[in-house]
Amino acid sequence: MTTSSNSLDQSTFDKLRRLYIIALSTIAVSVIISQILIRTHLSRQESDSTVINVAGRQRMLSQKLTKDIVSLSAESNIDNRILLKNRIKETLHLWELSHNVLQNGNDSLGLPNKKSTKVATKFIELNPVFDTISMASKSIINKIENIPPLPLSAYALDIEKVKTNEAEFLKMMDDIVNQYDLEADEKVEWLRQLETWLTGLTLLILLGEFLFIFWPAAKSVKSILADLLLAEKRAKKMAFDADELSTAKEKSIKELRALSRAMDDTLLFARILPNGHVVHMGNKFTRLFKFSKFNDNALFWDVLSFEDHERTIIEDLITKHKKKGWQGEVKASTKNGDDVWLEMAIIPYTPTDDKSELLVIASEITKRKRAQIEIDRLTNKSFEEKMSQQKIISSKIIENQEKEQNRIAKDVHDGIGQMLTGLKYNLESIDATDIKKATAKIEHLKELTSNIIKGVRTATFNLTPPELTDHGIVPAITKLTQELARLTGKEIVFFNKTDFTQRLDSLAEINIYRITQEAINNAIKYAESSHILVSLSHSKNILSLVIDDNGKGFDPSEVKHVKSGDGGMGMTFMQERIKYIDGRMFLTSEIDKGTRVTLNIPLNK
Repeated sequence: MTTSSNSLDQSTFDKLRRLYIIALSTIAVSVIISQILIRTHLSRQESDSTVINVAGRQRMLSQKLTKDIVSLSAESNIDNRILLKNRIKETLHLWELSHNVLQNGNDSLGLPNKKSTKVATKFIELNPVFDTISMASKSIINKIENIPPLPLSAYALDIEKVKTNEAEFLKMMDDIVNQYDLEADEKVEWLRQLETWLTGLTLLILLGEFLFIFWPAAKSVKSILADLLLAEKRAKKMAFDADELSTAKEKSIKELRALSRAMDDTLLFARILPNGHVVHMGNKFTRLFKFSKFNDNALFWDVLSFEDHERTIIEDLITKHKKKGWQGEVKASTKNGDDVWLEMAIIPYTPTDDKSELLVIASEITKRKRAQIEIDRLTNKSFEEKMSQQKIISSKIIENQEKEQNRIAKDVHDGIGQMLTGLKYNLESIDATDIKKATAKIEHLKELTSNIIKGVRTATFNLTPPELTDHGIVPAITKLTQELARLTGKEIVFFNKTDFTQRLDSLAEINIYRITQEAINNAIKYAESSHILVSLSHSKNILSLVIDDNGKGFDPSEVKHVKSGDGGMGMTFMQERIKYIDGRMFLTSEIDKGTRVTLNIPLNK
């Protein structure tokens, strides 16, 4: 099929436009006329229900008036007669008012002043009866109000007039109500016929438009509509794919921002150029060294220290290792003159093809370094044997910490750094025109971003928690169990049986925390436990911490002889740490029955 046969020229479109305008205008005019006619008729009927209601109420009022007047003939008590007189007076007023508005109309009540000839004739016939009852009622009221009151025989004739004419009034009022109802039905029937006629006219117009306008137009554009529907289907699919791609990209950007915020708040994190100029410095770094983020030309070594030789060392490290990276300890100093020791890793990466930067990730080890320096100082003094033993214990603790810090730095360098670089290249390689490949890359980016976030959380969690130094051992263990439960999916619960809140010596707290951390990790990694319970209790002199798991258990006698491998070395470090704080550790385990680790630590008096 040629292009000309599948398209409409301008004259065809002009013709169709004129025909559609005529068709729609005809329908619009017919609808407007029908609405005007219907609304005009409905507006005339709005008052019908009110008129019928008021006319019907007249019957009730006349009956009530007659009843009260008749009651006077049997009432001898003057007070009760006055009460009846008041009710008659009130009913008479309302009855006369309703009778007048039915004949003359009332705008506030929505009653028309025009009536049919039949209704007007019936009111003319009714008025003499109405006037007779009204005058007799007023005569009764006047005689009761006469002072002194007249006897009952004085208005017996008026009562008889009311009784005699009441039935005639009701009959005539029924005729008027029935006439109102008949006229209302006639109006409804006329409206129904009008709607039928208008519906027929509208259907006739629609049939004519279908035969002479819509059907010929449908034949002319059928092939074009098929092509348009196919194009619309393709466009919808492309739009849907584009929305999916946009949503996935937006989610990845949010996750990257969350990762950036997490690194800023939890790590000593910075980005610098190879020449040392600071590109970005995290919040924790900024607070520690009181760095102003408005200082665009700051050099990294100038931020970390005010000592010339320290700046020189840091500058040499960055200059020498800017291509291959580096990790180790660095001494720095704050503006207040306080010495700060950092476990620092320098990771090179390229955010763009023509730009390279260095990632600096560090953790503060000042307390540990001071402890190490103090241990070195003590070894040079007297009591060499005792200090030698202390040094062995301390060195093992430090060695374990060094391995842990090196592992974290290696994880950051080999894991997070490479994943960030991969994330950057994948983002740059997304081709928005290739929906399928772009979608596949987005899915890969989601997985890669999740791995980066998990890596950062794991690395930061393994560092010394701020809860330990700020709040003590109980909040730190609470945070430890909650985080490990969240990261591993295990049921890990901490129970403070005796509501222990006392702060301990900082070395005691860090060693208790590390032993607990090692015991829980062993239960997770090697015992394959699903439930771990950490319970804490204390007496006047002893703090007791128990770690129970439902894992596969082991033979404790075999572990004592293992001096290599994770399990044996972990148990050795636990023993050395508990000795360092003058505590005792008990290990109970049976194969397939779980493991219990009990720590007893003396409390200072």
